[in-house]
Amino acid sequence: MSENAGATDQSPYLGASHYNAAEIGALAHLYRGEMYRSTVWRTRLDTTSNWAVVTTGIALSVTFSNIAATPLPIVLISFLLAAFLLFEARRYQFFDVWNTRVRVLENHFYEPMLVGGDSRKDREWNQVLAADLRRMQLHTTLIDAIGLRLRRNYGWIFGIQVVSYWAKIAVHPTPLTTLAELWERTSVGPLPGPAVLASGLVFYGGLVAIGVLTFHPLKRVQRIPDLAAGTDRLRTLAGNEQY
Repeated sequence: MSENAGATDQSPYLGASHYNAAEIGALAHLYRGEMYRSTVWRTRLDTTSNWAVVTTGIALSVTFSNIAATPLPIVLISFLLAAFLLFEARRYQFFDVWNTRVRVLENHFYEPMLVGGDSRKDREWNQVLAADLRRMQLHTTLIDAIGLRLRRNYGWIFGIQVVSYWAKIAVHPTPLTTLAELWERTSVGPLPGPAVLASGLVFYGGLVAIGVLTFHPLKRVQRIPDLAAGTDRLRTLAGNEQY
């Protein structure tokens, strides 16, 4: 009686310590599925970045199309860019889920097979990946995702916007010469120029703070330093084709 009870208490997933051919095929399909998800969400990230670039270009075109044109479109586009940044950060959180699973499979399943080792079931990565498949969890916080996308893409877009704004008020309609002209050109409706500039300072200062405080020295994909010497062995094995 006790032997039967002990047998039923065991996990139904316990068995051989190595994957058989059918299980390896299932893991290969899992890898393909997670890679597809990762690619789809990576495309969504690119789409949001494209929206930000296009809208910024439209705002700059409108602002610099006429000497008498107001710099207000550049100011207003800041709010739209902030919304795009929030959308993209949220999308990055989900992209990171699929990409993390892909990297786990590559590092702990395929890599041991390629170097002549074996991918065993009795390893910690199996349990961690299974738990994540059972209940998906985000591995990057929203604020970290915002900081990452700022450093990668949106910091450049916001920087171009700031430079364009100051270039507009400095040269149009005439070169800026006095502080009174600065307050007049930066005013927006009932808001005086100093209030507008102070608000902009707080807004962009907050973006800079997020970008700096969320920076983590992670391992990143890098180029081989001495490519000219022909040390890129993977490229040598792949051939000379470039696309």
